[in-house]
Amino acid sequence: MTPHPSAPGAPRIEIDLDKITHNARSLVERLAPKGISVTGVTKASLGSPAVAGAMLRGGVHALGDSRIENIEAMRDAPVAATMTLIRSPMLSQIDRVIESVDMSFNTESGVIAALSDSARRHHKVHAVVLMVELGDLREGVLPGDLLDLVRDTLRRPHITLAGLGTNLACRSGVAPDRHNMAELSRLVGLVESTFDLDLDIVSGGNSANLDWVLQSEDTGRINDLRLGESILLGREPLHRRRLAGLHTDAFRLVAEVIESKRKPVQPWGEIAQSAFGDQPPRVGVGDVAQSLLAVGRQDVDPDGLLAPFGFQILGASSDHLI
Repeated sequence: MTPHPSAPGAPRIEIDLDKITHNARSLVERLAPKGISVTGVTKASLGSPAVAGAMLRGGVHALGDSRIENIEAMRDAPVAATMTLIRSPMLSQIDRVIESVDMSFNTESGVIAALSDSARRHHKVHAVVLMVELGDLREGVLPGDLLDLVRDTLRRPHITLAGLGTNLACRSGVAPDRHNMAELSRLVGLVESTFDLDLDIVSGGNSANLDWVLQSEDTGRINDLRLGESILLGREPLHRRRLAGLHTDAFRLVAEVIESKRKPVQPWGEIAQSAFGDQPPRVGVGDVAQSLLAVGRQDVDPDGLLAPFGFQILGASSDHLI
């Protein structure tokens, strides 16, 4: 092997923005007839203004991110869009949220009270979406406690209740279906009738909702989905299947080859745990053409990588991909 003497900036990720725009536009157009708009989620790209712009060109109506740092970076770029913080604000970052975020997802009355106080000091009105727990056991107020939280939110000055939302398929893998989505719609109706108001936003979930949404005749009150993985990777998260008509190769990891040799398939000597506490299975016989790339677990999760056609990822250590 003769290494290239001047390989530029490796390891690096190359991003095809046109493919991201295509994916966003395709999903926006498929969901529009169902009355569902798309919030483009930028957290996987750390709030990249270029990726955000590609999503906006594809027609997403707003941008969502879980980190205030990412939203601030997009504001500074500047990216002209409605910005939603899709994780409950940290109390230590309340003022930054009020300064940079149009709307935030919330579950705690104490956090909403702090948002109200900061919004008053900054002479702003801040919108909140209350997240409801529907089985995945991550964030969300239990349905039985929702009316009390709504009541508390409505009495806060400088806070407006924009809607309700939920999140599934992240912690526990609970799939969105007609039962849990109908429950969200029921709760929207309950809140509206109890407090005589109209909720603008019913955020049904993330890319995991696409199977249910695209196959359903009736999607109830759901009018917004937060889409990240489906736009960026062209697949749905429940089974990691490709979504028809979408690009799955908008992102490409490029790394330098630092060794290329034929080696036995099987290690030899007494086998103990690897550096990562596992014991790789012994499979195959003979030799294999093996290359080492200068990228490892410190840089990327190797389980999420797809090798180019004709290649196979054999393993990874902290600094090497085999």
